[in-house]
Parts: sequence; C-alpha cells; structure tokens
Amino acid sequence: MKVNKKAVIAASLLSLALATDAMAGTDTTFSSIYTKLTLWTQGTLGQVISLAAFLVGLGAGVVNQSIVAVVIGISIALALNYAPTIIGGIVTGLA
Repeated sequence: MKVNKKAVIAASLLSLALATDAMAGTDTTFSSIYTKLTLWTQGTLGQVISLAAFLVGLGAGVVNQSIVAVVIGISIALALNYAPTIIGGIVTGLA
C-alpha cells in the first residue's frame, strides 16, 4: 500500500489549523460549591470528621489489638485535609 506523502502533510496541517485551545479548569459554574466543600473539609467540619475517624480507628485498634486501624484513621484525616489542594492542583494544572 502506497501512502501519498502530500495528502498526509495536508491532513496534518488541516488538523492543526482546526484545533482549538484546551482550557482546563476555567469553567466557574460550580466554583461556589467547590469552595464551600473545600472550606468544609479543611475547616471545623473536616477536623471533627478527622478526629472521629482517628477515634474510631483507635477503638478498632484496641479491640483487634492492631495498629492498622489507627493508621487508617490517620490516613483518612490526612486525605480529608490535603485532598482538596491536591485535586485542585491536578485539575487546574497549577503546581
């Protein structure tokens, strides 16, 4: 099968000419909800949930005689606090 190089070049140039810009993270439709949820998770509600996860993990750790449940509780607390910042950086492409 023989490929026409001029046709491939023309198709490539046409696709580049018709390409639109990518605008990641510029939609502001849900920005108020995102801000509210971020403030909840990193504010007092997030601290209460984090403390509850730690205490439940501590209780389960005592019952099961294992430290793994405590580590899971601490992991939940860390994820709740830092996840909005990480997700925001990934979605908007900011470092």
